[in-house]
Amino acid sequence: MKMWGGRFEGETDPRAADFGRSIEVDQALATDDLRGSIAHVHGLAGAGILTTDEAETLIGGLRALLADVESRAIAWDPALEDVHLNLEAALERKIGPLAGKLHTGRSRNDQVATDLRLWLRRAIDRLDAAIAELELALLELAERNKDAVLAGTTHLQPAQPVLLAHHLLAYVEMLDRDRGRMADARRRANVSPLGSGAVAGAGFPIDREAVARELEFDSASANSIDAVSDRDFVVEFLAAASLAMVHLSRLAEEIAWWSNPAFGFLRVGEAFATGSSMMPNKRNPDPAELVRARSAGVIGHLTATLTVLKGLPLAYQRDLQETVPRLIEGAATLEASLDVLAGLVGTLEIDRDRMEALAAAGYTTATAVSDALVERGVPFRAAHGIVGSVVKELERDARPLDDADDALWARQLAASPDLTAQKLAAEPDLPALLRRCAGVESALARPDVVGGTAPRRVAAALAEARRRLDSSARVDDRQDRSASA
Repeated sequence: MKMWGGRFEGETDPRAADFGRSIEVDQALATDDLRGSIAHVHGLAGAGILTTDEAETLIGGLRALLADVESRAIAWDPALEDVHLNLEAALERKIGPLAGKLHTGRSRNDQVATDLRLWLRRAIDRLDAAIAELELALLELAERNKDAVLAGTTHLQPAQPVLLAHHLLAYVEMLDRDRGRMADARRRANVSPLGSGAVAGAGFPIDREAVARELEFDSASANSIDAVSDRDFVVEFLAAASLAMVHLSRLAEEIAWWSNPAFGFLRVGEAFATGSSMMPNKRNPDPAELVRARSAGVIGHLTATLTVLKGLPLAYQRDLQETVPRLIEGAATLEASLDVLAGLVGTLEIDRDRMEALAAAGYTTATAVSDALVERGVPFRAAHGIVGSVVKELERDARPLDDADDALWARQLAASPDLTAQKLAAEPDLPALLRRCAGVESALARPDVVGGTAPRRVAAALAEARRRLDSSARVDDRQDRSASA
């Protein structure tokens, strides 16, 4: 007999049973389910529903089951629908009919809501460490190439020269925000639904706050109806995971482009590249491409979850079962993507000469030259027009900005409607000054503000990122947490 079968006389149609089965997915919650059950037994004992001997026997059986799950010695029975019924049946085989008392005052509704929160808490802790590891890989790449210069772009066109380290630190900033969003989602998820029952709350005087403390929740849920039907925490996590995957996809996109010989800025290590079954010359950054594609899957999980929830009345509905694979798969995809990108970034070889050779291409130092004119009293819009006119003339002969001759500068300054610019046209030292300002090194030094690409500002940003990551204990103990998970 099914554990819910007293109300029924006939057998479930196999098609309906197969359609509703979730054990293939929710067995991932087994350790969380057992830990929740142990805390629930303590709650029942504290309320006088179980004797001390009964509680000890139940807890002994649950701990033995926990060992079986962790050693993968348990056999899952698809006929028992889900992880909860499988574990209760396994417990009965271990300790006999007393197992039937375990579910007192509890529903699968508050049980799965609790399991999901416990599971998500562990998943976020692993992801926090994985994000920090990718941050560290990017930081180390930046430190190894702290003087490398890159043509920063906007609209995919050359814009201004920046340090490569400054560019890489932009991704570190994104990832640090991802860690913050994960921590925020974890905090809101860390509320215990256990004791909410099916909808109205447990019918026994269980100390829900004590049970919550045992499971290291911050508190017990305030409303039983909300507790069993709430999946906001799934949405919040998948939203944070989707944005993290978007950040990884942007990084992957640049790795794919920059490893193309047309750019030639970097080379992906052989351990993270693949060849072609037909073309002997190929060296493809496949992991980066797959990360880029798999971001779509996580975004899809978020969209699917929101769509499931949008039409549900209170309280629990079976539709909520469909949020579980989205949550688990979304977390797994993000963790795998973080791990592979951290490894790939660690193998990157930067061609600094190639980068620097193109750093001034496209007249990227023109803004610095305009700024130099502004410092001498020329209004910015006038300076912008003067330098733009010089660039236009230089483009005809493919000459760089630091090659503009004295006559060209004098002519364009004199042609400006601004009186200050016209006066400067006669200054003999001005063209030489502007040519110096048109150099990459000079242009790099000019944005000497907090968050700018000036070398001393980037050095400070690297030091701060190093301090922040080195102080994070989660980076150091990730292996221990993964093993215990």
